[in-house]
Amino acid sequence: MNRIDMTGRTVVITGGARGIGYAIGERLVQSGARVAVWDLNLEEAEASAAALSKDCIGLSVDVADTLSVEHATQQTRAAFDRIDGLVNGAGITGPVKPLTEYAAEEWRSVVEVNLTGTFNCCRSIVPIMQENNYGRIVNIASVAGKEGNPNLAAYSAAKAGVIGLTKSLGKELAKTGIAVNCITPTTAKTKILDTLTPEFIEYMRVRIPRDRFVELHEIAAMVAWLLSEENSFTTAATFDLSGGRTTY
Repeated sequence: MNRIDMTGRTVVITGGARGIGYAIGERLVQSGARVAVWDLNLEEAEASAAALSKDCIGLSVDVADTLSVEHATQQTRAAFDRIDGLVNGAGITGPVKPLTEYAAEEWRSVVEVNLTGTFNCCRSIVPIMQENNYGRIVNIASVAGKEGNPNLAAYSAAKAGVIGLTKSLGKELAKTGIAVNCITPTTAKTKILDTLTPEFIEYMRVRIPRDRFVELHEIAAMVAWLLSEENSFTTAATFDLSGGRTTY
C-alpha cells in the first residue's frame, strides 16, 4: 500500500461508521489524518472513531437536517480547529420497485439523504475551507447515477444529482485551493446489499466486466489520493470505479 501523506489534515466522513466510509477512514488514519466520523447512530459513530484512532471523534448527524449538519460542523471545528477534507458518503438505496409504485415519501427520503445531504454538508463546510484557501471534497456517487438502474429510480436520480452538484461546485471553487470531485463505484459488499434482492444483486454483478464487485480498499485508495495535496489540479471530475461497466 502506498502511503499518501495526510499528516495534520482533518477529514469529515459522513456515513463513516461502517462500509465504504469506515474503509476510507482506515486508509486516512494510516496516512496520518484525523477523522470525524459523522453517522446517524451515535453509538456506532463513537465506536468506529475509537477503533480508528484516539485522535478521531464520532458524532451523531442527520445529513438531511440542516441544523444537525451545522451543529456537527461546529463540534468538529471545535475539536480540531480546522476541516481540510469532506467525504460525503452517507446514503440509502430506498426500495427496489417500479417508479409507479414509489410512495412520494419514499422518493423524498432517498433524495434528501443522498443529494440534499451532500448539499447540506458542502454548504456548511466549504466556508471553513475557504478561510484557509484549502480543501478537498469527495462525493460518493454511483454507477447508477451514470446509467440508471431499473427499479431504483430515486437512488439513480439522486446520485446523478450528486454528479451534477460536484461539477457545479468544483467549477465555482476552481480558482481557489479547494478541489471537488466524485467517484462512481459499482456495488461493493456492504450492508446495503441486505436491502436488495438476490436477483437484483446478480443483475448488477453480471454487468461488471471484471466479474466481481469492487473491494472497499480499492475505493479507499482512490479517495485517499483525491483528498491529498497531490490532487492539486483536478476538480469537478468524476472518477470511475465500475470495473469497466462504464467508460466515461
